[in-house]
Amino acid sequence: MMKQVKFIVLAICLMIDSQIVMAQDKQENLPYAPVITPNGSTLSWTRDKDGAKVFHLTVEPCKHEIAPGMTINAWCYNGQTPGPMIEVVEGDRVRIYVTNKLPEQTAVHWHGIFVPSGMDGISGLTQKGIQPGDTFKYEFTLKQHGTYMYHSHGDEMTQMGLGTMGFFIIHPKNQIGPKIDRDFAIFLNEWFVEPGTATPNPNIMTDFNIFTFNSRAFPGTEPLVAKTGDRVRIRFGNVGQESHPIHLHGHSFKIVATDGGDIPESAQWPETTVSVFPGQTRTIEFIAKAGDWAMHCHRRHHPMNAMGHNIPHLIGVNQDGVEEKVNKLLPDYMAMGEKGMDEMTEMHMQGPENTLPMMGGEGPFGSVGMGGMFTILKVRDNITDYKNPGWYPNPPGTVAESINKDNEGNKNMPTTYVCPMHPEAKSDKPGNCPKCGMKLKPEITGHEGH
Repeated sequence: MMKQVKFIVLAICLMIDSQIVMAQDKQENLPYAPVITPNGSTLSWTRDKDGAKVFHLTVEPCKHEIAPGMTINAWCYNGQTPGPMIEVVEGDRVRIYVTNKLPEQTAVHWHGIFVPSGMDGISGLTQKGIQPGDTFKYEFTLKQHGTYMYHSHGDEMTQMGLGTMGFFIIHPKNQIGPKIDRDFAIFLNEWFVEPGTATPNPNIMTDFNIFTFNSRAFPGTEPLVAKTGDRVRIRFGNVGQESHPIHLHGHSFKIVATDGGDIPESAQWPETTVSVFPGQTRTIEFIAKAGDWAMHCHRRHHPMNAMGHNIPHLIGVNQDGVEEKVNKLLPDYMAMGEKGMDEMTEMHMQGPENTLPMMGGEGPFGSVGMGGMFTILKVRDNITDYKNPGWYPNPPGTVAESINKDNEGNKNMPTTYVCPMHPEAKSDKPGNCPKCGMKLKPEITGHEGH
């Protein structure tokens, strides 16, 4: 009996020691700064007896939040889109078990990674499709480093169109170049979700209405936080339909790598915008400087949400009396678009269920007229952690402001404020419309430009 007890105790001790070694292997002896996936996660692994790193992926339907107030029916890896990031080191042997819980067969392609032909993940060409309920094993040794992706390669239009994609990051075995302090990975994607519904339409080819960073739209995107002077790396991936020119404010950066590998330093040049086309990854690096800096796609419709592209163009059109006439037939109708779409920024009208407003989010100076592919790089001096630090405290004298701010005697300053949607809602001081909640604007008489 005592021998059995000693054996059990020894087994428990060995198991604990094994777990400690694994924890140290994963956390203390990393030859790299772990990559951060804003709004995402990194896939955990175990080490097999033969030294291989073992991962488990399950492809399945799931519910995914695009931003507060909008959840879609997606197809995901391990319950999320993009799927959890696989993060490994050049030279690793990886063993990946993929279980299919979709209603149709699938396969997983390791995009840009050098693998044996039979591990390339093309249903019908390099392997049989993974049938619903079945599990396949992929196994290969990593012979390169860089930013790569994994995604479905069976019924791509539907499966990738509903979210089956993820990052596959391979770090070099030995450090190359300067030490990286903050390393981020962002998947670019676009969707079409009919207002009031929840399932994206994968048949759409060009006319998308939701654009996302890591499958999140602003104001649901997490900020990227760094310390002043940090060397920051951002990796972008794209397996969607659209190209996305990503622009970062306040910095210039260098494009240091593509999905084909590292770019020699002699071939790098400074940019403020990097274009990422379908099937590509791009990696940029820069030194962070203090401030709140916007980062967004520079296609004009992409930092927006849920737009109706068939809305008539009404800028400069006099709509006096139109709203009153139409209200006799449609009581909730509002005449909009006469002075541009900025008025939509501050509207708090109830839209269709499960539909985001076109622009949203509040900043330190009011409503932020952005949505979709938009997030914020928040850089601070002397921070002790990388939690969201709140809004940047701009030094005195460094914020643009009205030259009439303190000029109370200026006769040109407005004395009446009016709702852009409800002209009858007027006030002698700033405030919000009692009907729709929009911010009251200074009243301008006449209809210049009509």
